[in-house]
Formats: sequence, C-alpha cells, structure tokens
Amino acid sequence: METTYNPMELMITVAARNLEDGAMVVVGTGVPVAAAMLAQMTQSPNLTIMFEAGGIAPLLPTMPISVGDSRTTHKGLKATSMAEIMELCQAGVVDYCFLGGAQIDKYGNLNSTMIGDDYNKPKTRFPGSGGANDLASLCWRTMVVTPQNQKRFANKVDFITTPGFLEGGTSRVEAGLPANTGPYKVITDIGVYGYHEESKAMMLLSLHPGKTLEDVKANAEFDIIIPENYETTVEPSAEELRILREKVDPSGVIIGRG
Repeated sequence: METTYNPMELMITVAARNLEDGAMVVVGTGVPVAAAMLAQMTQSPNLTIMFEAGGIAPLLPTMPISVGDSRTTHKGLKATSMAEIMELCQAGVVDYCFLGGAQIDKYGNLNSTMIGDDYNKPKTRFPGSGGANDLASLCWRTMVVTPQNQKRFANKVDFITTPGFLEGGTSRVEAGLPANTGPYKVITDIGVYGYHEESKAMMLLSLHPGKTLEDVKANAEFDIIIPENYETTVEPSAEELRILREKVDPSGVIIGRG
C-alpha cells in the first residue's frame, strides 16, 4: 500500500481519530461523512452516525452523495426527520457535529451566508445556514475541516451564520447558548487548532509534518496562539490509507481533491 498521502487524506484521517468509540455525530456529505466512515471502520465501530435529513445509525455501504441519500438509512436504526435530529441535539445527546463555511474567525464564528459589507447587495451569496446554526448552538463539540488561507481565516467574518465563541471569553454563554458547548477543533492542511480555555481564541494544538509556524501565521489574518508546547500531527498509517482508499472513497470523489 502506497503510504504517501495528500492533504485531504491527512485531514480526513485526523478528523476520524477525533471521533471516539460510542460517540454520536451529525455529519454532512463530503469530508465529514468520509471521516465518520473511516472512524467507524477503524477505532470506533460503535460510533453512531446521524444525518440532518433524518438517517440515524446507518451501516453505510458506500459514501452517500447527499444527506437525504437512501444510503443514509441503510441498515440503520431509524429513518426520521430533520426536526427529530434537531430535537436530539437540543436534548444534549449529540457529541459532535462537522461544519464548514467561507470564513472562520479566531473565536470559531462561521460565515456561510455572504461576502461583502451590504447584506442586500453582497459580493458573493452562499447557501446560508441550513441546520448549521442549530447544530453549532446545541451539539457539545463542533469540528471544522477546511483548507487554511487568509481569505478563510478572516480577522472578522462578514456575517455570523453559525455562532462560535462570539466575542470570546464568556460571551457565548452570556448570549444564552448552552454552557460547555461550542467550537472544539479546526483541522486544516497546515495543522490542528483548538481554543484557549479562558480567552476562547484559536490556538495551535499540532503542526502537520513538513509545515512550519510561518505557514500557520501566513495563512490567517488573525494571530493564532502558539503555545510553548504543541505536537506534531501523526501521519496516516498504511492501514488508515488502505481503508480510506479502498472502502470509504474508492472513486476518489473526496480524497481526489487533495
């Protein structure tokens, strides 16, 4: 098995390792479902995968192309509705959700609505929230997997579609969102980031092999906290790559983007 890997394969592998056995995760299509499938086929066989459209605990035969794909209920426990998925999040039973967006700031606020100064006349209009706001507001931990550059890692998002830690500190809880919920990790092609316990600002946790602190700094408009001690990301194993390439995404629909 070829053990060289591309950035997308690394990001998916790292994301999968963060989903422990027995956890419950709401995923969308693309990278999130690839990470969940890889986790379920490796260290987390009892991972419960949920889809926004209503599929609960399927045994995915192949990668679905949408959250309403029939495969999202294959041998699953239940085929329900978006409303029930959101109710489960509200009840506090969902451990993780995966989200993305056009912009993220240092407090984990996400923008998937528009770019520009005028909401009514934006430079670019995006799909909007869907269920992203609800998921990030109610799930215990939100993970983001995204390429890292200055456009995405913005000093200030043009629109807060999905709340992170808002203005940092205790502002998320003060706004009425549940305590101990919110942004958890950001996994990019440069490193893995978490959030400072008190300030809630983004902080480097591990640096990918071949990347430097200059890469971290040059690919964000805001200052990312660099702690005295940070880790080096463990590279994908031959077995993880085999499963990812042969079982999760044999057509290379997602990993081919790397």
